[in-house]
This record gives sequence, C-alpha cells and structure tokens, in this order.
Amino acid sequence: MKEVRTRFAPSPTGYLHLGGLRTALYTYLYARRNGGKFILRIEDTDQEREVAGAVDMIYQSMHLAGLTYDEGPDVGGDYGPYIQSDRKAIYQEYAWKLVEKGAAYPCFCTKERLDEARKAAEAKGETFKYDKHCLHIPLEEAKKRIAAGEPYVIRQNIPTEGKCGFDDVLFGHIEVDCATLDDNVLMKADGLPTYNFANVVDDHLMAISHVMRGTEYLSSSPKYDLLYDAFGWEKPVYVHLPVVMKDQTRKLSKRYGDPSFEDLLHQGYLRDAIINFIALLGWSPRNDREFFTLSELEQIFDLEGLNKSPAIFDVNKLRWMNGEYVRKLPFEEYYKLALPWFEKAGVGHVDTRRLAELMQGRTEVFGDIPEMVHFLAEMPEFDNELYTHKKMKTDPAVAKQALTMIKPVLEGIDEWTETNIHDVVMAAVAESGMKNGQVLWPLRIAISGLANTPGGAFEIAYLLGKGETLKRLNQSMEKL
Repeated sequence: MKEVRTRFAPSPTGYLHLGGLRTALYTYLYARRNGGKFILRIEDTDQEREVAGAVDMIYQSMHLAGLTYDEGPDVGGDYGPYIQSDRKAIYQEYAWKLVEKGAAYPCFCTKERLDEARKAAEAKGETFKYDKHCLHIPLEEAKKRIAAGEPYVIRQNIPTEGKCGFDDVLFGHIEVDCATLDDNVLMKADGLPTYNFANVVDDHLMAISHVMRGTEYLSSSPKYDLLYDAFGWEKPVYVHLPVVMKDQTRKLSKRYGDPSFEDLLHQGYLRDAIINFIALLGWSPRNDREFFTLSELEQIFDLEGLNKSPAIFDVNKLRWMNGEYVRKLPFEEYYKLALPWFEKAGVGHVDTRRLAELMQGRTEVFGDIPEMVHFLAEMPEFDNELYTHKKMKTDPAVAKQALTMIKPVLEGIDEWTETNIHDVVMAAVAESGMKNGQVLWPLRIAISGLANTPGGAFEIAYLLGKGETLKRLNQSMEKL
C-alpha cells in the first residue's frame, strides 16, 4: 500500500479557527491511524490577507493542540520548502510546462477590460466567465510581450466541451460540464500562484496521498483534476469535509466573532475537551461512547465514520463535556489551573486550596470562576427579599431573628476553623429551638449576598475569616 501522507495547509490570516482545527485534527488522525506522515504547509500566496505573526500563531496552535507534524517549515523534511512563498520558482516552472502543453496560456487583459466584460455579463443577467480573449495569441508573441515588461497572468485553459469530474470519499463521483467552468488564473501578475494552482503542484510534489479540506472546495476540484490530467500525475484521494455551523443558518466563522481554538483556551476550556468535542463534529465512532483521549482517537479514527451533513457547534455541549473533564482532573492539577483564576477574581488571600475543593465539582469552564467567587473579595449588593425561602421557611423577619441570635455566637469563637464554626453554630441553633435552615440560610445570604455559592455558611465564613464575616454580618443586619 502506498504510504499515507496527509497535509494541513492553513493560510496565515490569524488564529486557528475551529473549522480549521477540525480539518487539522482529522488529517492528523488519519495519518497516525495508518502509520503515515502528517505535513504542515503554509499557504501564504494571498499576501494581502496575511496577518503579521500569524505563521508563528499556527505553529503555536498546532503545538497547543498536540498535533505533532512530521514535516513542516519549522521542523524540515525532504519535500520542502513548506511555505508557498518560498516556492515561487517551482510554480513558475510548472505553470510554463502547462503553457507549453496548451493547458494554460498567458493573459494580458487589463483590469479595465475585465471590469467592462464583467459589467456586460451582469447587464445580461449572466455569470461572468473569461472569454479566452488571449488564448490565441501566438506563444512567441506572448513571450516577447512578457520580455518587454508587459503585465500578465497565466490562465488555465479549460475545455469548452465535454465533462470533467472527480471522486470523493464522502460525496462519490461529481461531474460538471466543462462549459460552465471559468479559465481561472493560475499565476498572478505578482508572480505568485493562486491557491487553485499551488495546492495541486504542492500536493503532487510532496507526495500527498489524501487531501482533506472543506466542502467549499468541491466546486473547484474538477479544475484541479484537469491540472492533474494535463501533467499526467496520479490524483490524491479527496475527502471534502462538511462545514461546521454556528446554528442551522450560519457557518461558524471568525468574521462573526466566533471563537478560535486559542480563544477557547483563554476562556478556560481544557485542550483535551476541545479536541474530543471537535473530533465528534462530523465523525462518529459508531457506538455511544463520547469521551476519547487524543491517543485513543489515533487508534480508531477512520473515514467510514465521517458524516457529509453539516455539523452544529453546540457550545452548551462543549461546556458540558469540559465540565466532565474538569471533574476528572486530579485535584492538584485542578488547583494549579484554578489558581490564576482565583487571583484574577481577587481572592488569592483566602485558603485557595479549600476554595478549590469546593469549586472543582462546580466548574464547567475555568473562565466562569472569577464571577462565581468574586463575592469573597467584595460583598455584592442584594435585596432583603433574598432571605425569603419557602422551603427553609424564612423571610426578612425570620432572618433578623436568626442573625440577632447567631451574631454573639460567632463573636465568641476563638478557633476560626471550618469544623469549629460548624460545631459551635449547630450547637447554638439546637439550643435556640429554631430549625437549621432558618439560621443557616439567612447567615449564608448575610455574609455572601448570593443565593448560590460554592459551599454553605460554614465554608464561606471560614474562607472570609472572622473579621470579614462579622463585618458583613453587621452590615447586613443594618440593612434589615
């Protein structure tokens, strides 16, 4: 069997978006499952869209995602260079081979002429298609014009009759009429190739066996196969992956502010949870299992599990899955990850280990932590109606009675530990004749200002310390 060689070929236009991450992941997994090679190639021929520093962002994102590539710009390999702008001479050479074969031709049409032709087509309600105006310029004449410095591009010479098509793993055989295809530009006036040309040349020269990319390239693939045929090259196996959708109507896109992979990491999602979730956006292991490590995915990923229907990026499902991962973390690892978020919330002065014990079971995403624990740094404003709790049979009047009773009890505690606070307060409640909830609910509200907190009254009092607890209790009693 021919060696499996797959490639991920992003453009350096910013952080790795989630659709790109999924393509990279599937491409990586297929290579690993089949004992092949995974290649990173940077497609930077559209230099107007290139973002400064984006190539380094790609390296960083791949590293953070755990997708180790066997060949690439920063690791080397036998098929380099792996950055398209460094391969300019290669594309020139192969473009002119096509010209000599009659499968491409130099085009000298000005922007003004093309604009006029486009307007004329639109006026007729037609889709603009280049009219092969420069096809019949004799090659020697074209070369003289080029030598004289006249600007030009090289266009693909698409047949005007017949059909062309290709085979795809998911979508089967796709065929189109050649007459519907445009003579697209292969080499631009700046001497750099378009994606439509460079990806074919690079995939062949880098011995890529399987090409995985989005379904947005389905319509262009017949043109790619015409190029393979013109060169007499073997075609790769095509796998066009369905788009990742934000919802039923809109594609997930960084243009609309949808998060990138690194955005999710910065928001406090775990790498392993993101990878697990992304793997299931369009692929199924064909059983009910949902949780996989990256190494497990490397062992079981196959093309048969791919779905050609668009996948919906359900952030609630991602949150749930991330929460499951967080709860399974060893405590020390959770604590290490949570500590910066405690600091961000301004609660680094409390017993953060105890706070982490209370928070691990409540944490879905680490980025939620500051809002959940900020009350320990600053008492929030609250309405006295918060004391009302039907199940506990409390209201502001009951709360006033309970807090008046418990205040001197708290003041008398010298050993301010969670265990001692619990024992002393519970003994006082039993002696008072009030029900537990009639005291503990008002106490929790009075010192936290919240109905939902990590831990109850005893844990909060311990974390706040005696001085802050009594200060808040006094302020809350004044409000009553």
